[in-house]
Amino acid sequence: MSLGALPGVPGVRVAEATADQVPAVVELLANDMLGRDRESGATDVYDEAFATIDADPTEHLLVLLDEQDVVVGTLQLGFVRSLSRGGALRAQIEAVRVSETLRGQGVGRALFTFVIELARQEGAVLVQLTSDLQRDGAIRFYESLGFVHSHAGLKLALS
Repeated sequence: MSLGALPGVPGVRVAEATADQVPAVVELLANDMLGRDRESGATDVYDEAFATIDADPTEHLLVLLDEQDVVVGTLQLGFVRSLSRGGALRAQIEAVRVSETLRGQGVGRALFTFVIELARQEGAVLVQLTSDLQRDGAIRFYESLGFVHSHAGLKLALS
């Protein structure tokens, strides 16, 4: 997977996250109306999750880094092979966050353009994501990128 400069955003690059960047990623996840209540300070659970993600060749925890290598954005890109759609490969985007200091500057749009192209290069025929209905701004953003409400998403909390 070819990563590097984020086109159209000077001084920002896309990289695979490293273990030492996990606290910064968690901080981005917690800096959110829903995340502040569900993300904890227990670093061991995040370190274990990162190790599992990092070991899985179908999962990519990506970070946006500024010129000082500070984490300013993140998302997880996964690939799921399905029997439906003729054995299609789907790209799944999760846990998208961009630093408050960069919001509204086209960084998220550039990141999605970059990641959608990565998915296409990997052979995915579909990019899918879910968004909590409380995040109406995020949903409007995804719709502006061409994502459509084609399915109803359902969740069952197990804990």
